[in-house]
Amino acid sequence: MGDQASMNAKVLLTGGLGYVGGRVALALNEAGHVVRCGTRHAGLSAPVWFPNMQMTHLDWGSLESLGLACQGVDCVVHLAAMNEVESATDPVGALEMNGVASLRLLEAAKAVGVRRFIYFSTAHVYGAPLQGDIDETTLPRPVHPYAITHKVAEDFVLAAHDRKQIEGVVIRLSNGFGAPVTPDVDRWTLLVNDLCRQAATTGELRLNSAGTQLRDFLTLGDVARAVDHLLRLDAGQLADGLFNLGSGKAMSILEMTERIAARWQVLTGRDIAIVRPVGDGVLPPALNYHCEKLAATGFMLTSQVDREIDDTLQLCLQAFVK
Repeated sequence: MGDQASMNAKVLLTGGLGYVGGRVALALNEAGHVVRCGTRHAGLSAPVWFPNMQMTHLDWGSLESLGLACQGVDCVVHLAAMNEVESATDPVGALEMNGVASLRLLEAAKAVGVRRFIYFSTAHVYGAPLQGDIDETTLPRPVHPYAITHKVAEDFVLAAHDRKQIEGVVIRLSNGFGAPVTPDVDRWTLLVNDLCRQAATTGELRLNSAGTQLRDFLTLGDVARAVDHLLRLDAGQLADGLFNLGSGKAMSILEMTERIAARWQVLTGRDIAIVRPVGDGVLPPALNYHCEKLAATGFMLTSQVDREIDDTLQLCLQAFVK
């Protein structure tokens, strides 16, 4: 199993045209894996940014369709989900997509003999706001429909892993950030993306709060590298299958904004103002998002925060400045 796991894999990637998924798709291809992108849009051709990506149609309501998509695949990486904005608007739809459809895909993968199933969950299963010391033994207490529905899918994946029906892996991702593969990926409401677009289009960085809240920011480059690592990891090192994925270093929203301002100055030679309300002087609770469990399997972060910010700023300048 060790040799088999370390080899390049044939991967069914769901959500491979999305924000995180697009970056994962490119990185897996670069690492030598064969990437098959599952999409609900029938007849969709490969995107211009990844012209040799295999495309396959997924009917999320059909076990037969999902089984066909899983045929001949070593591993499923399941990223497709309703995002937090959509989930809040339509919790029932979120349960259908994030919960029920994920279970169908897992059942299909088991039925055709897929070896490993990697499911992308969220750090927000631990509750909101994230605070204190959080590791994989921390009791989940999700409050948002996005987090609740991901926790449902997690339980099915880990149960299948415990029963040795498939090698199930759950990734609880913190705040992934970085440039999307194309500006058409509509995730410009996310903090870092929003600030980079503000810099390019308004010439200032405006926050809705004092910015003292803490986040665990992780580059999408490191997210993609973690997927490659977990694809190759020997089955014996998967343990119970559950891994936090973050930087392990909390940063305030203001600190990240200041970092973006500094990179803007380096890239353009121009200073940029940060506009924010005055705070109440009360500091938020500490946040320590522990990722030692994944690190113990040999995974190391590159933490190229400035490069990720630079790439996002440059994309915004190209896409949004006429």
